[in-house]
Amino acid sequence: MVRNRYELKLIRESGKIATSALKKALQSVKVGISGLELDKIAQDEIYRLGGQLSYKTVPGYQFATCVTVNEQVVHGIPTGQKFEEGDLVSIDLAVEYRGWHTDCAWSVLVRGKGKGERGKSGKEKFLQIGEQALGEGIEQAVEGNRVGDISSAIQSRVEGAGYSVVRALVGHGIGKKLHEEPEIPGYGQKGTGMILKSGMALAIEVIYAKGTPEVILQKDGWTYAAADGSWGGLFEMTVIAGKEKAEVLTYNL
Repeated sequence: MVRNRYELKLIRESGKIATSALKKALQSVKVGISGLELDKIAQDEIYRLGGQLSYKTVPGYQFATCVTVNEQVVHGIPTGQKFEEGDLVSIDLAVEYRGWHTDCAWSVLVRGKGKGERGKSGKEKFLQIGEQALGEGIEQAVEGNRVGDISSAIQSRVEGAGYSVVRALVGHGIGKKLHEEPEIPGYGQKGTGMILKSGMALAIEVIYAKGTPEVILQKDGWTYAAADGSWGGLFEMTVIAGKEKAEVLTYNL
């Protein structure tokens, strides 16, 4: 759905809050901190800036964030387990501001103090590809393109590097509800799907794994993990489709 000028103003404000909360949480990732502690950091920042917790609009969910670690891919419940050096951690959060939602996520590597570059090259490449795929998907969010153009760009980058796009979970439109039409898969063919128009708000996601694209639901009933136990990664930004270039509302600083 195309949003009017007033609606876009509110969505932009929501995006600013989400950006600040994600930034604070990501900057706090270190050896010895837990997902629950990161959730509290993000929640406090959202409330401080006048936002509300979008994820609390999901029945049964009581956290500001989803935090996934290593083989986990999405929808991880924040826990008290402490992070260790070399863990892959993804933080996913969404903000509601005056009735308008934005959604974002980023994956990082937990670094040990004074450990330098040791043992991180494979995981760094994995994360770099996810970030690149997100950027290339966002570049396609312009008027006259189709959803499949976004999907194809993401798939080409991820699978071209030898990784797998998770098929079971997708990006989405966003606005008055956290999840709206259209669905935006991380895989697909150019020139297919809904035609994009300037003023559409989209949550574009790169949901991928090092090995198999198959995921399993863990015992907590929320968390999806790579079925083969390989690394999972998640990058997501909310954007407004433009006539010539997408406007990114949430990003990692």
